[in-house]
Amino acid sequence: MYPLKFKPILKSTIWGGEKIIPFKHLDCHQTQVGESWEISDVSGDESVVSYGPDEGKNLTQLMNEYKGALVGKANYQRFSGKFPLLIKFIDAQQDLSIQVHPNDELAMKRHNSMGKTEMWYVIGNDNGKAHLRSGLSKQITPEQYAAMIADNTICDALAEYAVQPGDVFFLPAGRIHSIGAGCFIAEIQQTSNITYRIYDFNRKDKNGNTRELHTELSKEAIDYTVESDYRTHYTPKQNEPVELVKCPYFTTSVYDLTESMTMDYSELDSFVIFICMEGSCTVTDDEDHEITLQAGESVLFPAVTKKVSVAPNDHVKILETYV
Repeated sequence: MYPLKFKPILKSTIWGGEKIIPFKHLDCHQTQVGESWEISDVSGDESVVSYGPDEGKNLTQLMNEYKGALVGKANYQRFSGKFPLLIKFIDAQQDLSIQVHPNDELAMKRHNSMGKTEMWYVIGNDNGKAHLRSGLSKQITPEQYAAMIADNTICDALAEYAVQPGDVFFLPAGRIHSIGAGCFIAEIQQTSNITYRIYDFNRKDKNGNTRELHTELSKEAIDYTVESDYRTHYTPKQNEPVELVKCPYFTTSVYDLTESMTMDYSELDSFVIFICMEGSCTVTDDEDHEITLQAGESVLFPAVTKKVSVAPNDHVKILETYV
């Protein structure tokens, strides 16, 4: 099987910006494009292969055709034939709504869906102006939470962070969060589009209406645990993998490369995704399939891939993720 590149799915939003367009080298007339879905098996938004023998097939078709050879035998069984991850770039010109996502148990009970645990890697911060919110800053009860929604003070209970490129936040299902204005991030998440909107700063859509809030649904979904620090801390290194997040849904590392490196996946029963955030490189698998990868592109290596060699063009920074 060949490495797989997909056509991005662009999502126009009321809070979106314009970074995604030049970042993706796309000729696109949409404004306020908030999200580029890079690899998706969400129903109605299935990614389509952009080149090679499988060009024109979507990810659902690939799953049905290749099964465990694409995602790994255990993953194919565990996720009932559904591709388990959704990869995005997000560009926030305004604050996103404050949100929470249900865990697997609650999402399955309410929506017949997987829950949504995710992580963020900050690529850009609008010249130092960007911020985001992650987690509770003080202990509140579900009743206090509902009252703070009603009187527009919920932000007073949230931890807020000024962010720099390279910052990482892990967001298990149940953690309140919001991407702030100026953030340009890569997001890795479970394949789920279930979001409970907690607060939207009383914004109005193009028709002059405020967007629906899900106060009662979110009340049960929230993890009310308070932590001292919600940022993921790590030590950046060059020319070796640095693990950022390891959880039941994905393992993600960052590679900051100025030298060639070969990754051995012969013992891994999973697909592997590379997300290129800076620079460019040439990538070659164990069957000598060679592709170029540049900033703003992602590639999916099927589970049958045993080795991948990366040759940077001076410098490249990539996220590696698998299940």
